[in-house]
Amino acid sequence: MDKINVVINGILGKMGQEVANAVSQESDMCLSGGVDITAGNNTKLDNINVYSNLDEIPDHIDVVIDFTNSEGAETTIQKSKNHGYNIVIGSTGIPEKIITDASNIAKEKNIGIVIAPNFAIGAVLMSHLAKIAGPFFEYADLTEMHHEAKIDAPSGTAIAIANSTLENKTKPFTNTNTEKEILPGTRGYSHNGINIHSVRMPGRIAHHELVFGAPGQTLTIRHDSIGRESFMPGVILAARTVMKEKRLIKGLEELLGLKSN
Repeated sequence: MDKINVVINGILGKMGQEVANAVSQESDMCLSGGVDITAGNNTKLDNINVYSNLDEIPDHIDVVIDFTNSEGAETTIQKSKNHGYNIVIGSTGIPEKIITDASNIAKEKNIGIVIAPNFAIGAVLMSHLAKIAGPFFEYADLTEMHHEAKIDAPSGTAIAIANSTLENKTKPFTNTNTEKEILPGTRGYSHNGINIHSVRMPGRIAHHELVFGAPGQTLTIRHDSIGRESFMPGVILAARTVMKEKRLIKGLEELLGLKSN
């Protein structure tokens, strides 16, 4: 059986390097190259050639795994029209228009595309549990904490968790406004009644805590990624999936058998 030829876009970043290590350990995969906009001539990572853009890759590509940003992900999606590779995207903040384009390209070119806000299986399960618990509570606060270099706030995962929490609700959560807010913004941003708070500081990877409130009780659901290796099982699962499923898949829920009918 031929191995899956994988190229990583953003390979010189911390996540890109983690993905490279994970792919290299899979017996059915071959890390055949990398792309990074910071790459110069003859750039290498552990003897893997690193190019400045996808058009420079000389060999056949089966799957591009993209951990760059929304602009990089858009480029990866658009270039698939010429190259015909399958795609796994972990970049967040992708506009809905680009996601729609990805769906159309997947159909037109018969390729598989997975776009997920978080590849940690525990984070996906957290969203699923939030969806179950949401209808039973009137109050909810969501806090997400990431490293200081994260470019967007709130995180794509936090938005996904909030939307899952609301999915089975018939009305928004209750958002209590204080009589006097001494420091503006202290209560966070209200997303249909869910107060979302973002923390950015060194020492963090990815942490999400959802607290439901009701008279006399609270329910807390929390997930912590304390190392980037936590994302790798989901990334590898998605890379194998796009080789078989020729369509756009949003999130890992379906891949884990959690998607609602």
